[in-house]
Order: sequence, then C-alpha cells, then structure tokens
Amino acid sequence: MGKILKFIAKETQGECFTSFKYCYDNVKTPTIEYENGENSYINLREFAEEVHNPKPRDMRSRASICMQGAPLFKFFLDGSRRVYKVDDIQYDKKVFPIVSGQISVACCAREMNEDNTFKNFFHVEEETYPVLCLPVTANGEGVDNEVFFCNLRDKLNALPQLLSSSIHFERVLYYRTKLEGQETFENKGIARIQDEMVECEKKIVSSLVSKHLLTQDSYLIKDGSIQYKPMKSGDFKELAHIRNNYRHVIGVSKKFNPNLMRDLKDQSSAGQIARLPLYHRTPAFLWQPGEQWGNVNFAIWYVRLRDIKRTESPYAGIIKVEKMLMTGHEAEYGLSTDEIDTITANLINERNPVCYGTDARWANHLYPVYMTECYCKNKFKSDYYFLNLF
Repeated sequence: MGKILKFIAKETQGECFTSFKYCYDNVKTPTIEYENGENSYINLREFAEEVHNPKPRDMRSRASICMQGAPLFKFFLDGSRRVYKVDDIQYDKKVFPIVSGQISVACCAREMNEDNTFKNFFHVEEETYPVLCLPVTANGEGVDNEVFFCNLRDKLNALPQLLSSSIHFERVLYYRTKLEGQETFENKGIARIQDEMVECEKKIVSSLVSKHLLTQDSYLIKDGSIQYKPMKSGDFKELAHIRNNYRHVIGVSKKFNPNLMRDLKDQSSAGQIARLPLYHRTPAFLWQPGEQWGNVNFAIWYVRLRDIKRTESPYAGIIKVEKMLMTGHEAEYGLSTDEIDTITANLINERNPVCYGTDARWANHLYPVYMTECYCKNKFKSDYYFLNLF
C-alpha cells in the first residue's frame, strides 16, 4: 500500500485493502444516458425558429457565401478526464471505492490574417489538475463538510512524496453513499469528477466573457452538450444565473440519442435524422427541460457534414447542435432562422481538414475541436505514473 493511501486511512480513520488499481476509461464500465427518460423527448410541433418549415434546409449556398468572409467561430472548448479506481476503504464495516482522476479543460483560439487566411492556432485558457474522491463518510461526523476535505487536501499536498513528484491535488471531492436504482459507488465517484470538469468548462466560458472575447462575430464551439444538469454546489451551479455567458456559445455533440425527437404521433424521428441529405439541417426545435433546470430553454437541430455513402453508419457525419435561448421572445418565437442558417453554414465550413485514420469518430469531428481535444489529452500524466503515486 502506498504512503498516500496509508495517510488517507489514518486521517479518516478507515482501513484500506490494497485493491487492484486501474483506469475506468480502459475497462468496460456502466455509462449514464442523461437524455433517456420520457421527460427528455422533444416534440416536433414546437419549433425554436421563426420559419416553421418541417422539411430539411439546404445549406450549401449559404456555406459558400460564408466561406468568403471571416469564420464565425474563433474559440473552441473541450474538457477531458481520466478516472481511476485506486483502492477500497472501509468505514463502519462498509467498503467504499476511492476514486481519483485527472482533469484537463482547455480553450483554443484561431487567429486569422487580414485576408481571412489561417495564421495561428493557440490555447488561451486552461485548467489541468488531479483530484481525489472519497465517500462522504470519510468525514467522521458523516456530514457534508467542505472544510474537512479542504484540510485533507492540504495535508496530502504537504506529503514529501507529492512535493517531490510536483503533483498537487486541486481538490478532494466526496460522494454521498445513499444509492438509488442502479447506482453504484463507483459511478457516484466518477460523476463527481465529471461535475468538477464541467465546472472548469463553465469557469473558462465566464473568463472569456469577462474579457469581452465572445461577440456576435466571434463565437465559441463547446464540444458536447451545453444542457448542464443542475448541481448542488459550485460557483456556476445554477444555469439560469450564468445563461448570459452563453449568448455566443453553441454546443456540438458527436454522439447523441437519435430517439430524442418525437413526431406528432409520438414516434421516434431517428429515421428522419438518419436520412438527412448532405449539407442539410433539420428545423430547430424547442427543448424545455423544466423548472428544475432553471427554466432555461434550448434550440436543438441536426446537421449532416459527411455523405452517408462514405461513412460507416447512418449517424456518422451528423452532429447535434444546441443553443440556449436568451430572452422571453426567443423562448416564445424561437431564434431567427437567418441566425441558425449562419451558424450551420459556418459549422459545415469547419468540417475540413479531417482526422481520418487518427480518430474513429472522424466523420463527426470538427477539426479545431479535435485539435483542442488532443491538446487536453496531452496534458495527462501517464496512467502508469499516476497510479503508482498511490
């Protein structure tokens, strides 16, 4: 057993078992589908744009026009995390996993020459650090106490082993031990680290807004959904309070649930999305997640970037696009169709070059987002090195 685990056991009055250490990302583990559930369905009668035309819109001519000017998207945000099982620990005759992780979140920017030719690609914001996640019962009082876990973090970082390795734990997180449904302690620990990564993404967006870098001519693409689930803690826990930060941000998902949209007969529109012609988009539809999400509404639409004849599955080459609705007028009448067309045309123009042969998800990738993802992952310590810390 490593000195770090012995120290944790001593400080929290637990008993470690020297369990097998491994990276969750390298083994098959349960995944959580946040889009599942009947309340998540989008009814196709609720449009989120001014033009209420149910047919796909051809974006080829608009993309050609947008190609002549400066690109709309200047910033690209991505977050990545690696999560590890480092041991099991016993409190009150019950055994819990100790979960650790590396978090890396970065925003990269594209700089253009005066003639709109590419000049440079560089990172502007970054959050990279390791975290540790314990059961809440590690605190002998059995209550949510941030001070206890902050003090534990400070003591851990003062250990000679960590000082000599230049590893600094940014946070010691905790997960609650009440299980519901199919939950496991491992998944609760992973979810806490995932939430920490999402908080880093929100922090970077807030920083860009405070520097006045996001404007109507300078949008940000966030890799993945911006349908942030409500959190019980953190500076950015309430989406309604940070919504204005996302005025010039869109979320682009490579992977999505095609059954999310339902037609007027309450049947899945997955086939309609799969048959989307090249360079066409679906109409934008309204998603209202409800009061528990702060009554923040979204416009959601799908775009085909790659010819279905050259992809390996019907949904390869299709991306899901999300944008928060900012005003009451937008929530009632939707976004301007012209604005959605402009966003979509610029997304189509981001499809090349491709990472074909390097990433199996090449058909759904936007290359600047792929480059940002690579930057994030290059910040990780090797799994072997990280696990041997414990």
